[in-house]
Amino acid sequence: MEQQREKFASRLGFILISAGCAIGLGNVWKFPYITGKYGGAAFVLFYLLFLVILGIPIMVMELSVGRGSQKSVAMSMDELEPKGTKWHLFKYPAIAGNYLLMMFYTTVAGWLLYYFYKTASGGFVGLDTEGVSGQFGSLLGQPGSMAICMIIVVVVSFGICSMGLQAGVEKITKVMMLALLALMVILAIRSFFLKGGEEGLKFYLTPNFDALKENSILEVLFAAMGQAFFTLSIGMGSIAIFGSYIDRSRSLTGEALAIMILDTAVALMAGLIIFPACFAYGVNPDAGPSLIFVTLPNIFNAMPGGRLWGTLFFMFMCFAAFSTVIAVFENIISFGLDLTKASRKKVVAINMVAIILLSLPCLLGFNVLSGVQLLGEGSTILDVEDFLVSNNILPLGSLVYVCFCTWKRGWGWKNFMAEANAGEGLKFPNAMRFYVKYILPLIVLFVFVMGYISLFGK
Repeated sequence: MEQQREKFASRLGFILISAGCAIGLGNVWKFPYITGKYGGAAFVLFYLLFLVILGIPIMVMELSVGRGSQKSVAMSMDELEPKGTKWHLFKYPAIAGNYLLMMFYTTVAGWLLYYFYKTASGGFVGLDTEGVSGQFGSLLGQPGSMAICMIIVVVVSFGICSMGLQAGVEKITKVMMLALLALMVILAIRSFFLKGGEEGLKFYLTPNFDALKENSILEVLFAAMGQAFFTLSIGMGSIAIFGSYIDRSRSLTGEALAIMILDTAVALMAGLIIFPACFAYGVNPDAGPSLIFVTLPNIFNAMPGGRLWGTLFFMFMCFAAFSTVIAVFENIISFGLDLTKASRKKVVAINMVAIILLSLPCLLGFNVLSGVQLLGEGSTILDVEDFLVSNNILPLGSLVYVCFCTWKRGWGWKNFMAEANAGEGLKFPNAMRFYVKYILPLIVLFVFVMGYISLFGK
């Protein structure tokens, strides 16, 4: 007899965990940086527009497939596809995407854990700018330290998942997400009152259309689309799994909107924390890892009470990273449960070992394997893994969901609408059919093609 599928204990649990999956490091370091690069508030307006016209429809579709099938992406399309079609083959790239994402995300989460410990224990106190910068370079040269931090992330996250959906994933992620939101508010208020920080707020909140002119409008649109698209983690079944854990009492458009609002609030708040601090201390809000691991520790070092604020910041970053890792691990576990019918504990044990081994190339890519530069000079194994997920599996996976929900030879529009609109709450408008079937796929393809052009067309 097939065992009963576990459900979320509460709607808040579902929304916080789904948002936790979407809320990751992209919200916190990538969003403020590209916002700065493309004109502050002017860019944010484009970003919000694309979230609504791009992100929400695809998220509703992915949630609908999950809830309609009551399965993970490993079996959801087998359950819903018309006889004789091959939609179920999508499970292979989708499963690969989840593993690939965790192959580099666990290393970055390990860096954050290391920085949380280092800041809390006073490891940056008394260091000058060069000294703080040197700490990150020194960490990258220590595969042993990075491996210990990565293994802690993997073991703790799988440990939480092994306790089950309600007792482990929902209970702990709920506390972590509420703590994350509280920490953000405290840090944003602190930044707000920094002397000289008002320039940062002006830069962030006043649209600067001149900055849009400095970059081609196509580049700005692509950056806004790409950020809207990737921030929600849509396209590889990591949102669908949470759809499979909820009942039909609420319609899915309202739930997708709630997840999106929470995800966007965190991204916008990250800007409120980072920009005033950077301007108050005369620092450029740089891109990528240097912002989190070099720029901000320098700012905290110079700030009165900086050790406390730095510790709180890296605690918040750890929560953002762990919420994503736990959500994706839950998806990976559900593949195993759906495909093998093995016990949760056994699936957890096998995947814990697998993820630790699969994560090693990424962390060795900064030292022992630094000569492997597949995407050109200076690139790392992390860049390759990120490119495969962000520029390939997420957009093409989203395209599969869109086609599956709108084509007659897929699940079809009627079935999708019945599932999406079951229950109380905001309904998905039937008038969107033409847009979703014909225009949305073209936008997704544009994001996919532009990803290649921006990487290889330089």
